[in-house]
Parts: sequence; structure tokens; C-alpha cells
Amino acid sequence: MDGDGRVRPAVIIDSMVTFCGPVTAGTITKPAAMIAVDLAASGYVEEEFLAEGTACGYDLTGDAGPDGRWTAIPAQTKPYRTRVLVRRPADAARFSGTLLIEWLNVSSGFEADPDWMFLHPEILRAGHAYLAVSAQAVGVVGGQARLNLSGVTPRGLRGDNPERYGTLEHPGDRYSFEMFRQIGQAVKEPEPVLGELRPARVLAIGESQSAIYLTSYINAVQAFSPIFDGFLVHSRGAGVGALSGEPIDPPNVTEGVRIRDDGPAPVLVVETEGDLQPPLAYRLARQPDSERLRVWEMTGTAHADDYLIGAGAEFFGIDWRINAGPQQYVIRAALRALVNWAAAGTPPSPAPPIAFESEQPPVIARDAAGNALGGLRTPLVDVPVAALSGEGPPGKLLGWLVGQTVPLPVDELVRRYRDQSGYLAAFTESLDSAIAAGFVLPEDRDALLGQAAEANFPLEEPAA
Repeated sequence: MDGDGRVRPAVIIDSMVTFCGPVTAGTITKPAAMIAVDLAASGYVEEEFLAEGTACGYDLTGDAGPDGRWTAIPAQTKPYRTRVLVRRPADAARFSGTLLIEWLNVSSGFEADPDWMFLHPEILRAGHAYLAVSAQAVGVVGGQARLNLSGVTPRGLRGDNPERYGTLEHPGDRYSFEMFRQIGQAVKEPEPVLGELRPARVLAIGESQSAIYLTSYINAVQAFSPIFDGFLVHSRGAGVGALSGEPIDPPNVTEGVRIRDDGPAPVLVVETEGDLQPPLAYRLARQPDSERLRVWEMTGTAHADDYLIGAGAEFFGIDWRINAGPQQYVIRAALRALVNWAAAGTPPSPAPPIAFESEQPPVIARDAAGNALGGLRTPLVDVPVAALSGEGPPGKLLGWLVGQTVPLPVDELVRRYRDQSGYLAAFTESLDSAIAAGFVLPEDRDALLGQAAEANFPLEEPAA
């Protein structure tokens, strides 16, 4: 045991990673996405590499306590061979110095890059580099999915595209934490995966299931081996990913686990309104802000919203208007805030938690328009034309996932704003306040004003 109280291994594990590529065999299987991005138009290149090494599992020397301050030690090792996908500025002079590494999401049995979809406008305009890691077994070699709507057993990259990925090997999710750590460590050194780029800071990002695993990573592995310079934990639930590799089971979590905040790397936790309620029930893991941790709860947002999956709502059998809240704008502001925090030590602005009128049963407090009280505020909820909820219509299977949007009646809009010019004036004032607080980026101001300008008002006030 070292002087800081952490248990150190008796034997140093071999954490060397060998990269092979860029891969050219066959055709690439990109992470599933509803949003197409023209990388070349933004001066970016995309390349894929195979990463191989020997990863250890981790065992706790005590209980996985709810405070998150775990002590882990390396255990048995197994070989792996996975893929990493790189998107980077073609011109090294455009590189910001920040590399983002996303833990790819496999909730549906195939890999997806939700944080890339939410964040890519900010990544591209800032000049960040991005690397996606196939960290979990089901995405690489198949297995059981947490949310399998197709009914088809996932076969992973190796089974679906053997020409390109037939040599991949994944020993199981017990080893995913170390695989992620090793790749994060390796790209800090001169490596061909980033071309000429040399990152000044490496930030880990992950959404939903990936955020749940990142929670365990921070509590156990980052504390043991502090590789990453910051974390964006996006839409985690109250629980954690088991270091043993057992599947997560959010609906059966009864006690929340906090994220430890005693390390040097800052952690920004960003939660949607829908994440607070079952099945993710993040409210059970709520924790106060501290010197190295901030929590933003975004009012009027859903776990997967119109921006993320709107084009695919029919595929999911969704027959109502899903949440059209401000998540994409807030999460981009969160990324910039985290980069500034990691680079300059400037913490993000604090935001209050979303209010509950009842804890048992859990009921979110709402205003007259139907929008939640408290939380991180934007003009979409403070100057509303709709009720934006993280909870769907009663009885809808995926309501907890996508929430809903319920437009306010026209006479209510007239009562609140009189006409469109009154609405736009109030919206602009609220928007500029959100920008000043750091909850929305100045670069997204025009997009939000354009969205507000689409609101329809009658030409005349309705008769009394």
C-alpha cells in the first residue's frame, strides 16, 4: 500500500497495446447513427485500426460501496483484439490538443456512438480529435443485448462482417475496463492512430450504458491508474457496471452509487429529466457538486430524443411526438465546459437539481405549462411553446426512453406572449441568459433562434 492509501499490485501488468492499420480489408461497419456527418467537408479524416494486447480483470479489495470510493487490484489476464475508430483533423495545425475517447454503446446489441452524434458539431468546429473504442463483448463477438427490439441474437462485428473483423477477439466485459484504459494510455504516446497529432489532454466520454460502465471505471480503475484527464458521464443510471462483467440491470437497482470525486481528473455528469425516473432512476445516485465534480440535470429532456432518433421513431414503434428538448445544445456546452475545466482548471457553472413534488412515488414537480421545475434551464422550458417531458404518454412501452412533446394551445400562447414578436423577445432574453451561464454555446444561438421563429401564432387574437 502506498502513502495515499491505495493498494498497488505486486506485479506490474503488461499494458502494451499494438495497433494495426489503417484497416482496408472489406468495408467498414460504422457505429449505428441516425445523423450523417460529412467529415471531409469539415477537414476531417476517418480511419480504423485494430488494437490488441493482454488485459486484466479487476477485483475489489472491499465492498463496492455507494460512495464510489472503491479499491481495485488487477486480477487474471486474457488476450484481446478489438477495433478503434478515429476521426481527426486532416491538418494537424487545426488540432485543439483535446482527444475524446468514446466508450461505444451496445444497449441494442450493436455498436452506436450517441455522444459523437450529439457532440460532433462542437468537435468539428473546435478541432478536437475523436476515437471510438469497441470496448464491450457483445459489440465485437455478439451475445445478449440489454434492449433488443429486433429479436435477432447479435453477432457482433466479427459475425456480421468477418472479412474485415474476423480476427477480433474479446474475452468478456470483465476485461473491458482494462482494454479501455490501455487504449487511453497508448494514444498519449506517439502512435500512428492519430497521425501527427499529439494530445495535450485525453477525455473519456460515454452515454447511457457506456456512462454506467464509465462510473465503475472512475470509481475503480481511474483511481488505481489515473490515465484520463477528464470525464463526461452522460445519462448514467443509479447503478454501476459490475467489474465481474455481469450484465447491468437498471430496473432492479434499489441503491444508487455515487461517482468518487477525490481524483485529479474533473468529472461532469449530465443527466436528462427522463434519467431521474425508472428504469434508470438516477435520482437514487444524486450527489452534490464538489471541487472536481459537477452535475447538470437538464430540464425538458429525454434519454433518447427527437434529435438523436427522430428519423427512426417509426422503427421503434413510436406513434407519438417524442421529446424535442434542448439536450443537444446543452451537451455541447458541457463538452466545452469540461475541456476548459481540464485545460485551465475553470469549473462549469453549477445548476440546481430538478425538483420533485413527491419521492414515494417519485413525481417531478411541474409548472403550469407542464415543464419540470428546477434543473438546468433553457428558453425551451422557460419560454415554452410546448410541454417537454422525459416521460412518455401513460402505458407506452418506450415512453421512459423518448419522453414526449405536447404543444401548448394557441390561446395559451397568445395569453403568454400576445404575438410572435413578443414570444421571440422573451425567448431571446432567456437564451442570452443561458449562454451567459455557459449552458448554451454562442455558436448555437442562431440555430435556437431559428427554431423559435418556426413557432406558429395566429394573425389575430381569438375572440373573447
